[in-house]
Amino acid sequence: MTAISTAQFPAPASDLDWWRGGIIYQIYPRSFQDTSGDGIGDLNGITNRLPYVASLGVDAIWISPFFTSPMKDFGYDVSDYRNVDPMFGTLEDFERLIQAAHRLGLRVMIDLVLSHSSDQHPWFQESRSNRINDRANWYVWADPKPDGTVPNNWLSIFGGPAWHWDARRQQYYLHNFLVSQPDLNFHEPAVQDALLDATRFWLERGVDGFRLDTINFYFADAQLRDNPALPAERRNAKIAPQVNPYNHQEHLFSKNQPENLAFLKRFRDLLDEFPGTAAVGEVGDAQLGMELLGQYTKKGQGVQMCYAFDFLSPDRLTAERVAEVFDHLDTAAPDGWACWAFSNHDVTRHVTRWGLGDKGARLYSTLICCLRGSVCLYQGEELGLPEASVAFEDLQDPYGIEFWPEFKGRDGCRTPMVWEASNRNGGFTDGKPWLPVAGEHLAASVGVQEHREDALLHHYRRIIALRSVNPALRHGTQDKLTVDGDLLTFIRSEGGETLFCAFNMGDQPAQTALPDGTWLPVEGIGGTAPDASGLTLNGWGYALMRAT
Repeated sequence: MTAISTAQFPAPASDLDWWRGGIIYQIYPRSFQDTSGDGIGDLNGITNRLPYVASLGVDAIWISPFFTSPMKDFGYDVSDYRNVDPMFGTLEDFERLIQAAHRLGLRVMIDLVLSHSSDQHPWFQESRSNRINDRANWYVWADPKPDGTVPNNWLSIFGGPAWHWDARRQQYYLHNFLVSQPDLNFHEPAVQDALLDATRFWLERGVDGFRLDTINFYFADAQLRDNPALPAERRNAKIAPQVNPYNHQEHLFSKNQPENLAFLKRFRDLLDEFPGTAAVGEVGDAQLGMELLGQYTKKGQGVQMCYAFDFLSPDRLTAERVAEVFDHLDTAAPDGWACWAFSNHDVTRHVTRWGLGDKGARLYSTLICCLRGSVCLYQGEELGLPEASVAFEDLQDPYGIEFWPEFKGRDGCRTPMVWEASNRNGGFTDGKPWLPVAGEHLAASVGVQEHREDALLHHYRRIIALRSVNPALRHGTQDKLTVDGDLLTFIRSEGGETLFCAFNMGDQPAQTALPDGTWLPVEGIGGTAPDASGLTLNGWGYALMRAT
């Protein structure tokens, strides 16, 4: 394990708005660090590696679910909202993790899965037992149509109808994801109360915030009306792969319901009892993502920020597309706050998705740290890890198994973190890893890159450090983005600080004039310096200039 001094990392600052422009590092616990030898990462592994995370300069970590679960969807099927699954450790291990993170100046956000539970949760076990028990209305139940078929045409993201027959109640229950993930009924006040009580449980244990999974799925239409068809020309693969018929519907009634706003106000009121805590909502919608972001992040009314999918799409992110996204954001959510990401645990890693080399990886890492909004970085992104190739016989993801081979699932971005190149498991485990360690990742491990001055890892540290100390980049204004072919330019300002940002998002040279005034290059991030004619950027070149 690489030794890193922790003396330089203070306790989290008192800034209650730390999240605004903050950088959050996502940890997928199964794949971060194993300390028990069972081949599955655990909480103690995260604690052991926190000095490394702190050395990146990020503000917070987001830990994907570690709650008690049968693991049909690897923790996104919760069977106990108030406990740690034994494969990850204990509540005491989590409390030690919180304490260690805070000593290092890191805040801790955890993944809350409120829209659905596991079918093994005691709530569902009671709810399905009959139609008159105390929790009979805690899940979305519906009678069949007269011919016995499903109540409506809603589809599951994981394939097939979103309804499953239950012989005990002789009714169907709703599942927007796996059959084993029944949807909770948010129209029932007791359900909201129980979920907010579970949220309070973790706030009282010192967490600094939450990532809210599928935030727009909480409510379904009370009348269970059919979704209309979505014309082929409006379909895209932002939320589900192209091969999934889920993309053939406009999901007017199965999610995105207006009642969600009142619940999010209740959630925000709870957060406000714990000053300095914050939440980021995952908005899973291919057509209305920005509009929902605007609704859900209204000041004091909902979550502080929403996790947008616009930069997680399969198509390479071009200068034109970045400008389009911000134009849409300015129109649909002028007062909203976005949290941007290029990679996460659900999509192909962006180095592979967009076919990036080292120069491209540096440009995009610099770009995301210069754009207005908050940032999520996914573990291994700072190493430039490509998507791993996982053989069918090694697949664990039910989504990939269902749609193989046209869609290979999410395992390729979930393979274990590589810490060193000295053994085939990359320092992740002494046992057999739950997913194979990608051999091609070993040469890019933390241990290898720590000792290379020109490594991508150090570039991430430099650009994160620049953003952290520069108010203009962290939370300043951003003027309208200008596009000229592959060239993207914009200005960030805050107080007396003004930065001109230029990115050549293509492989051919591009030239631009500097704005009026005197400009000096920001040093230490490897960007291009101006010449007599302005800025000449080679392919995948970038420049940050400070007004003097």
